[in-house]
Amino acid sequence: MTAYDDLINFQRETEALAQVAGRLGWDQETVMPRGAAPQRAEEMAAMDTVLHARRMDSRVGDWLADINPDTLEDVGRANLRLIQRSFDRATKVPAALSARIARVTSLAQGIWAEARAADDFAAFAPTLEEVLALKREEGHALASGGDVYDAMLDDYEPGATGDQLKKMFGALRPELTELRAAVRDAEAPPMLEGIFDEGAQMKLTRQLAKTFGYDMTRGRVDKAVHPFSSGSGLDVRITTRTNALDPFNCFYSTIHEVGHAAYEQGIDTDYLLTPLGSGVSMGVHESQSRIYENQLGRSRAFTGWLFDQMREAFGDFGVADADAFYRIVNRVSDGFIRTEADELQYNLHVLMRFDLERALVAGNLNVADLEGAWNDRFRADFGFAVDRPSNGVLQDVHWSVGLFGYFPTYSLGNVYAGCLDKALRAAVPDLDTSLAQGDTSSATAWLRDNVQTHGGLYEPSALIERATGSKPDEKPLLSYLTTKFAAIYTL
Repeated sequence: MTAYDDLINFQRETEALAQVAGRLGWDQETVMPRGAAPQRAEEMAAMDTVLHARRMDSRVGDWLADINPDTLEDVGRANLRLIQRSFDRATKVPAALSARIARVTSLAQGIWAEARAADDFAAFAPTLEEVLALKREEGHALASGGDVYDAMLDDYEPGATGDQLKKMFGALRPELTELRAAVRDAEAPPMLEGIFDEGAQMKLTRQLAKTFGYDMTRGRVDKAVHPFSSGSGLDVRITTRTNALDPFNCFYSTIHEVGHAAYEQGIDTDYLLTPLGSGVSMGVHESQSRIYENQLGRSRAFTGWLFDQMREAFGDFGVADADAFYRIVNRVSDGFIRTEADELQYNLHVLMRFDLERALVAGNLNVADLEGAWNDRFRADFGFAVDRPSNGVLQDVHWSVGLFGYFPTYSLGNVYAGCLDKALRAAVPDLDTSLAQGDTSSATAWLRDNVQTHGGLYEPSALIERATGSKPDEKPLLSYLTTKFAAIYTL
């Protein structure tokens, strides 16, 4: 066997163990007994220690040194690129620090949840300070004298920098703020009213998952406080949540997570349990979830079909026709919660978090002052005050588990989705005809062929450019949002 064969065989075992660690996380979020948290923290730390040791194993370095990339095809060279990146990262971060981060963030998640339930940021602040200090230490090790936030961001969006995103988001924010102001001055569609049986919601949400191509033989739908997707390859699971007063929360959370899951299920099976066998970045991942949820799932064509499905599931629920239903689905509403934000305002939530976490990492904002900074920025961006911490600084789990650098990938994903939607509609001109019949196959097939199947083969921005023919930028997203909401609100 060659050095490359030895490396890939070793890497397959590492990838398999990483999937096991991920399953522990899924279990913690769905069915783990609450009292098991301390033990689970030790289990997660033990798994992280094993994985970290494998990723920095000296044999990996030897194999990488022995392999001539010129003797490999594109797939082999891409595997080398990703393994080299992982090896470089692992060798920069001390194993003890990596294990401590895994242990502390596992415990911090429970502390955050309790503080959120009690609306008590002060109860969480010391833990957040500890997590931030550990992640800063890790970031300094990874940055090797460079920008610490960029080193954190590279975990989720390789090749992106904070300054690049600041420029892109700086172009988004004024346009979104102006459009939001115009919409708020216009007459709003009514809100959905009524009680919607939660069992019926779950039945319809599973139908929606299948409608968007989710393979239930390789996945499952469970309930969790915070919807998420987990796994890759042959075991990709999603969660959703129900609210008797708001079935859209369930349906669109499901479609969103199916976008993530479809990406993982759509990757070429030849890449299974290799570095190429997962989504290439969180921004690209988010592009799939957002285009499924918004450009497809909230389109006039698809909501017409969904309106009929809801009448079958719930009977007459007080909406006159499909046109009225479309406007209700896309209603712009004041709200505190990012995950429940309408399509127009969602990015403003993300841009706020991006600026705050950059300031935290740089040391320009102290954790003790974070709640006040959050509340001030929220009032400036949204025009009303945060009423309690669970609707403000405590609403997201990300910082408690150390995911600094993750938030901007949500808006980057929206930008990618805008670019992909433009290319998709040019390639499939009769798309709306199919969507109106509840048939998403032409859209999902195009996304699978142009994005999903490649897994980690290409760098994120190169993948989007390859799929769309243009470098990613914010203009298609802004054009899409402006056209859509100007029509809905008769601006």
